Amino acid sequence: MTWDVVEGGSISGFEQTPCEQEHRFEVSAREDLAAFPSSEFGPNAEIPSQTRQAQLREELCGASTLNYLAGVYDPNGRYSIASILPPAEAWERGDRTMLCGLQVTDASGTPTLTTGRAAEQDQARVLDAGQCAATDASSTLRAVDCAEPHHLEVTSVVSMAEVFPDHTPSVEEQDKYLGDVCTTAAQEYLGGEENLYQVALQPFWTALSAAAWEGGSRSVNCGLVYANNGQFATLTGSATAGRDGLRIDGNPPPERPERRPLRQNPESNAPVASANQEPGAQ
Repeated sequence: MTWDVVEGGSISGFEQTPCEQEHRFEVSAREDLAAFPSSEFGPNAEIPSQTRQAQLREELCGASTLNYLAGVYDPNGRYSIASILPPAEAWERGDRTMLCGLQVTDASGTPTLTTGRAAEQDQARVLDAGQCAATDASSTLRAVDCAEPHHLEVTSVVSMAEVFPDHTPSVEEQDKYLGDVCTTAAQEYLGGEENLYQVALQPFWTALSAAAWEGGSRSVNCGLVYANNGQFATLTGSATAGRDGLRIDGNPPPERPERRPLRQNPESNAPVASANQEPGAQ
């Protein structure tokens, strides 16, 4: 199903559409609330409050949606389980159909346009190259403008579906693969190894837990951070602006000692930040 979101957040043009086309909601189940042995949803009942709708979603949509996905679902991934009740006018006319389904939301919680069935998609929640992200105590990435305080700047999105096609990779296996991949991504993103050296940031990557992998997630982010004593420094500005445009904990990048020119296609000696390091305090 899909709809238009106009300025101010109001919705119009609500309609059914094939999952192969752009849509905002994929129906996983239909529940007839009128069939419940209770007067709560009777002919004269008011439409449930937001709190009650959330309860109904938990009670009725979780199991049916998981069954719809054949048990493959990453609750920390890009898809969230949601529900839709009839419009107020339809409810007044007696429609008590609640739709359960899946959606992808933006930072404000607004459903975004997606294409394809969820069961056939990579469920990983990742950011695009060039985006900056702040992290919280649970290491959850939240996209912010690079001019705002952040901890990581994304250099690429890496799918590991073809790298580990026949088993769930351990974090160690992922680290071994991503170390070189994300270092190369950092150099290409900044226009060369020397530029990476001068901004003093370290290549970094996220890793997938076994539960996330078995729940259908396959992609991770490569990024740039400044790691110090196991924490991430607060960055402002983009690393692509070089030393003049980047600040690390409010200061310019530390001065880098001069070094001999590197050989053609050298192996990178850039320091690498472990994916297990903790984000800095916000």
